[in-house]
Formats: sequence, C-alpha cells, structure tokens
Amino acid sequence: MIMRIAVLGASGRTGSALVDKALERGHEVVALVRTPAKVTVPASRRVEVRKADVTVPQSFPDLTDVDVTVSAIGIGKGDGPGALVAGARVLAAANVRATVWLGALGSGVSSRSGGLIYAGVMRMFVGSELAEKVEADQIALDAGATVFHAPDVTDGPLSPTRHIVPLADLRRPLLPPRISRATLASLLLDEAETGRHGTGIVVPLS
Repeated sequence: MIMRIAVLGASGRTGSALVDKALERGHEVVALVRTPAKVTVPASRRVEVRKADVTVPQSFPDLTDVDVTVSAIGIGKGDGPGALVAGARVLAAANVRATVWLGALGSGVSSRSGGLIYAGVMRMFVGSELAEKVEADQIALDAGATVFHAPDVTDGPLSPTRHIVPLADLRRPLLPPRISRATLASLLLDEAETGRHGTGIVVPLS
C-alpha cells in the first residue's frame, strides 16, 4: 500500500537514507527540514519539501495529510540543548496517525542493554545528551510512538538478517552492537508501514 510518509530531519544522513528507501518502495514523501535550500532530494513529484524548525513550533507545518511520521533528528552541532525535546513535542502535537521515533540504545531504560562496554562508550561520548534523549523518548512514548533504540550507526550494506526486537526481549551482547544506516532506515520504514510493534521501545538489529 502506498503511504504518505513525513520524514523529520530528512536532510541528515539517516533522514536521506529514509527518503531514498521510501521512494524505492513507492511511497510519497514529505521531507521536513529546517533549511529547505540545503536539501538534495531525487527529482520526483513524490517528494515535497516543507520548512520545519522544531524550535519554532508555532510555524511548524501541518501534517494532517500524512499517514505516518518518521523522525531521524538528533542533536546536531550548534543546536544546543532542547532541540530533541522540541522535536518530540511538535510531533506529539501534530495529530498524525502514527509516529516512529529514533532514539539511542544505551539511554534511559536501555542504558545497560548494549552491554557494559557500550554503556561506557555512551557515557563518554554522549553523556551530557543522555538526559535529553530520555526526555524526548518519553514524550514520544506518551504520544503513542514506536521508539527505536538504535545501536551505533555505521556505513555499510543492507543486512539480509535485519530484524526488530522489543527491548524486553533483547539479549545483552558481549561486544558493542552496530547497525548500518541502510539497515536502520529499512527497519524504520518496516515499522512505519506495518505498525507491528505499537507503542513501546524496540531495538533494530542486523
């Protein structure tokens, strides 16, 4: 079934992968970005670019014409604190049928789920942002979203063994887990299409 999918953060690396894969599957895409002039999207009528600055919620575009929203935003350089929480809040208020929110393995309730080494790496490199990630996740969950706690994202091919596991069923790995961006984008879209896991935290795996 062809869907109309809004991608928040469509100009980022994961967001761009989401746009490309959604188009490959025949969907219509609404690219939500802060700076439309910087967006490079395929020359296709199925992509509509809308200016969407989560820090200015009063001017955030209407999304009642889309079937599902997938968020690929993170905390970028120069964003300062609050951008991620602001993104969760605007999507929670957007009145979209379904939302898939991208969070991080090793934050909040999954703080030890990636293993002890992974937990240490998260504290070292993400430490100051962990509290904001937890708050944003909770806002998304309260609004009924499926929240992906993705492990470290790398470049690489699409995994043929990709799958999604509810956080409660995740077996703690010995080594820090990783997932390719192509695999993550595909699994985010799988959930957007099926809504199989509903409200809750899930982990995408290769």
